[in-house]
Amino acid sequence: MEKQPLSDDDGRTGAPQLEVSVVASEESAQQDTSEPPARDGWNSKVEYFLAQVGFSVGLGNVWRFPYLCHQNGGGAFLLLYVLLMLVVGIPLFFLELAAGQAIRQGSIGVWKSISPKLAGIGYSSCVVCFFVALYYNVILAWSLFYLGNSFQYPLPWEQCPVTGCILKECEDSSPTTYFWYRTALNITDSIDDTGSFNPYITCCLLAAWTIVCLGMFKGIKTSVKVMYFSSIFPYVVLLCFLIRGLLLDGAFEGITHMFYPKLEIWGDMQVWRQAATQVFFALGLGFGSIIAYSSYNPKNNNCHRDAFTVSFINFLTSVLATLVVFAVLGFRAKGKVMECVVSNAKQLSELFFSGEDRNLMPRFNFSDPTSLALEDYRAWFKDYSDKVSGTFTDCNIEKEMQKGVEGTGLAFIAFTEAMSQLPGSPFWSALFFLMLLNLGLSTMFGTMEGILAPLTDTFKTLARNKTKLTVFSCVIGFLIGLLFTQRCGNYFVTMFDDYSATLPLIIVVVFETFSVSWLYGADRFLDDIEAMLGWRPTVVYKYLWKYVCLLAMLGLLLASMIRMFINPPRYMAWDPKTV
Repeated sequence: MEKQPLSDDDGRTGAPQLEVSVVASEESAQQDTSEPPARDGWNSKVEYFLAQVGFSVGLGNVWRFPYLCHQNGGGAFLLLYVLLMLVVGIPLFFLELAAGQAIRQGSIGVWKSISPKLAGIGYSSCVVCFFVALYYNVILAWSLFYLGNSFQYPLPWEQCPVTGCILKECEDSSPTTYFWYRTALNITDSIDDTGSFNPYITCCLLAAWTIVCLGMFKGIKTSVKVMYFSSIFPYVVLLCFLIRGLLLDGAFEGITHMFYPKLEIWGDMQVWRQAATQVFFALGLGFGSIIAYSSYNPKNNNCHRDAFTVSFINFLTSVLATLVVFAVLGFRAKGKVMECVVSNAKQLSELFFSGEDRNLMPRFNFSDPTSLALEDYRAWFKDYSDKVSGTFTDCNIEKEMQKGVEGTGLAFIAFTEAMSQLPGSPFWSALFFLMLLNLGLSTMFGTMEGILAPLTDTFKTLARNKTKLTVFSCVIGFLIGLLFTQRCGNYFVTMFDDYSATLPLIIVVVFETFSVSWLYGADRFLDDIEAMLGWRPTVVYKYLWKYVCLLAMLGLLLASMIRMFINPPRYMAWDPKTV
């Protein structure tokens, strides 16, 4: 049975009983001088937008989305992603925004207000946020390490170290790969071999946690000041990289390969799972950070419009990052293909000077192997490569582009290799890693807010000592994070990234959606929103929350569990003997 709206003291029709009880508790808290100070609020809508966009737009937009788009049909994956964003992502994002704004509490308080038995949802969000913060800050530490090494010329990963002897490990892989695995991580060849602590990464991790602690020192009042830079600067860098990338040889091939639609992938359920997972994580659902940030809003804030605006900005950022990544990787692939052509041209020149039939060879200056054009070689390879002596390789830019990389492999190997070939490479390298640092910081601020806000809202003692709680949380995060600064730390980061958050967050969102749409009631929730906004959102949300979103999340949960059973936990180990 639904509760009828109650009247305020001035005779106006108010929100349902849930909202009134929360307001009453806030008023009683203000009357008690022993209670913590009044809840903070945003100074402006701009600050709120910067915080929400900064949290939702993170490293995954730069190194995860382009890889998924590339591996799963290009333009077809984009269409699928937009579809899932509209019918699942935005409705769930709107649900969390509205819940936080209506009840003005962190994730624990929101679900506890609906039913004390649901407080576990909020506690689960806090735990997951803490797990994510542990390894996410290690990525910031890596970015700091590379940023510090970018202020030298030539860049230390442009060539193999000069030690007086040939380093086979570097020669067999590449300078950028060697620098990442051997210089930056000094990695072991197994997770069982922990090795010693990496002093450079340990110092960088300490610096990363110090920055986060200082940024969160006074809550949103200080973190938002940092976000004015950390949320805007990445867009400036992405635009600079896009302009520079479009001028590179091979950029057009990279972007064309990226967005060529392969509609047949729509029949692959694995692609649907990956698209849904990316929508889920791109918006930051289940962390509690969306709820925490929106809880600082005034009651009449248009959270419905915010849901669409933030989601749209998030999507545009992913597309912009994809353009940048594949313009640069297209340049990298074109360079490798031309090296392949020159290598084969040298072999052809040797055959020509040894008396091989000229009519069976492509037309180029045999004294200058670099004069052989890619198109001419490809045409010759197709028709004549098997008619002359020698072994030749197919220099195919399409195949080179298919060697897609994601995550750390994209940021710290492929992208650094491409940047090292640009004029003024230290400048572009510093810009790139400063961008990664800022993207990570904005997400870390939101993740930490997802931990701190619910705890301070629930426990009054912690609210009166929020600064101490912030420092304590960061210190604990650093000490536990030392696990990732061991020589095997990269393996633990991979395992945490794959398994510590995915299933727990999906379960959290399933319970969130079920609690609001079925236990509390979708109609009552729409009543609350109408009381806040002054107008009632479309009834379509009722059916999306109750059926489409819930079934989609249950399907994603089932698919993720099946994948974990079929593919047991694994990681890619670095073996210097087989590179």
